[in-house]
Amino acid sequence: MRVPDIIIAIDGYSSTGKSSFARKIAAELGFLYLDSGALYRGVTLFALEHGMISHSGEIDRQALDKALTNLDLHFEDKGDGSRTYMGDRCIENDIRTLTVSNKVSPIAAVPEVREYVDERLREAGSRKRVVMDGRDIGTTVFPDAELKLFMTADPLIRAERRMKELKAKGEKTCIEDVLRNIKERDFIDSHREVSPLTRAEDAIVLDNSRMTMDQQMDWIRNLLTERFGAEFQK
Repeated sequence: MRVPDIIIAIDGYSSTGKSSFARKIAAELGFLYLDSGALYRGVTLFALEHGMISHSGEIDRQALDKALTNLDLHFEDKGDGSRTYMGDRCIENDIRTLTVSNKVSPIAAVPEVREYVDERLREAGSRKRVVMDGRDIGTTVFPDAELKLFMTADPLIRAERRMKELKAKGEKTCIEDVLRNIKERDFIDSHREVSPLTRAEDAIVLDNSRMTMDQQMDWIRNLLTERFGAEFQK
């Protein structure tokens, strides 16, 4: 297999399977996988655990801004794929709850938080051969990425996918709550003042509403072959 040293930036709506798709691409290409959403979720988890988000949803931005100076969020790969850590604590499961999902968009809209996350992502992706997914990777974090994708899917299908994930973790919820959360996140992500969710002009749209993961992988292999002359073993 032959693939050039490039950065693949994957943006798009929540619950479109960006992370799963990006992980599969990285594993096949031997690239480093970075989940920007995990860092925003990590900041959200930290803020929740330290009382920086009130019951009404108000954020103590002064306290959060001060805490970011010493907050150690990073990725580690101990042979089982890239996972998110807060200091020595693996928080990969803690950041995937509906509680965190309900608060992550307002946290991600805070300029200081975006600056904190962007800095860490640029450091991690400086050597290229990276697959990174999020909301503004191709527009803000890596505007010069060699390949940009924008993922979308029908909101109800995204809600059903998210429901399966939550049920697998033992969380009790209903499709109405999950769909409401997805629509709220779409609106907040698309309307925030700093780095709103938007498709980069040179990004290729992938609507995976009715695509299996195998079909998505066939799609990206064909794209890499057409764009960069990549060669894959049959």
